Amino acid sequence: MKKHDFQYFFHEGISNMFSHGFMSFAAVGITIACLLIMGTFSLVAVNANANLQSLQRQSVILAFVDETYTQEEARGLQSDLEAIDNVASVTFITKEEAMETYVEEYGEENMDLFADLDPEIFRDRYSIQMDDLELMTETAQDVGEVEGIAKVRADEDLSKGFLTISQVATVVCIALIAVLLAVSLFIMSNTIKLTTFDRKDEIAIMKMVGATDGFIRWPFVYEGLLLGLFSALVAFGLQWALYSGISAGIDASDTLQLLDILPFTQLWLPVLVIFVIVGLLVGIAGSLMAIRKFLRV
Repeated sequence: MKKHDFQYFFHEGISNMFSHGFMSFAAVGITIACLLIMGTFSLVAVNANANLQSLQRQSVILAFVDETYTQEEARGLQSDLEAIDNVASVTFITKEEAMETYVEEYGEENMDLFADLDPEIFRDRYSIQMDDLELMTETAQDVGEVEGIAKVRADEDLSKGFLTISQVATVVCIALIAVLLAVSLFIMSNTIKLTTFDRKDEIAIMKMVGATDGFIRWPFVYEGLLLGLFSALVAFGLQWALYSGISAGIDASDTLQLLDILPFTQLWLPVLVIFVIVGLLVGIAGSLMAIRKFLRV
């Protein structure tokens, strides 16, 4: 593409944007709204997944050591447990540590009841984290077969619940994003179609004097590209402000502080890239869809 062609196409694209100011504004507004909704759902899904992963890391297998084993013998089982498939990490918990955890969890308001608690009523144990929670049942069985392990506790129902929630959230998010992209594409296509409709006679004349489809199509492609890019940048700024406001509100809330909200500084680059790519694709695809009908002269 020659330099003067680029300048001509770019100028025509901008001219087309302002020739239907209201409809261009409507297209930009709708695209921004769709990007914001899409971005918000995506960020909610990302944060939900991060919180679920945090909860999943707390879904561990507890392996209780045989009471007849000394602490030294109990520690010797660690290498056997680490050798099991799907085991990510193994942490040894002494009787004293188990008692301290129990008192912290249940004895906060009644410390007197636990004053004479003897650590010997607890067992040495191992906390085992897994690579794949879906294999918890099989992993728990393998752990129980290790000589010296008297009992295994695995919250399989809780683990399956986390996995189900994660899968459902992913499917819902993808479906919503697909619908919003289709709506954005439809709006952008119809906006540019109005511009091409007003110029259909001009397009017909250009076709008759030998203008190529590409020469006719490029100004509309630039129009869609500029509309999509502008929408993406504005939507990104609004998304940052919205996310920061919601994060500050959650941090200030006493009831919602249990939620772990990722800082936007960790997310801004992928969000910007996705917004720009989606904005450009919607704008360009909408232009190509709109101009296709009028090139059939």
